[in-house]
Amino acid sequence: MPADDALTVAVRVKPGAARARVGGCFDGPHGPALVIAVNAPAVDGRATEAARRALAGALGVRAAAVSLRTGAASRDKLFLVERPGPELSGVLRRLRDGSGE
Repeated sequence: MPADDALTVAVRVKPGAARARVGGCFDGPHGPALVIAVNAPAVDGRATEAARRALAGALGVRAAAVSLRTGAASRDKLFLVERPGPELSGVLRRLRDGSGE
């Protein structure tokens, strides 16, 4: 897939959170990462799947357009968003910088 057809999103997952939310910034190993807190525990990929769906919802894309690129067993993950619209990087920036809540 050409780079223009996908957007890589660095994410820091917080599993087992009291309430699920998408927003905030974490200085992770992949650069500034979007924080995603999920209710699911970090067991059998459940937190990763919950984070994938939460990211899709927050960005307004279908869940099938978001896939895990790296970090299956880590809190720090890279997700790939297929065919992002021109407004997507602005939405991502607002979520990460805290002005999108």
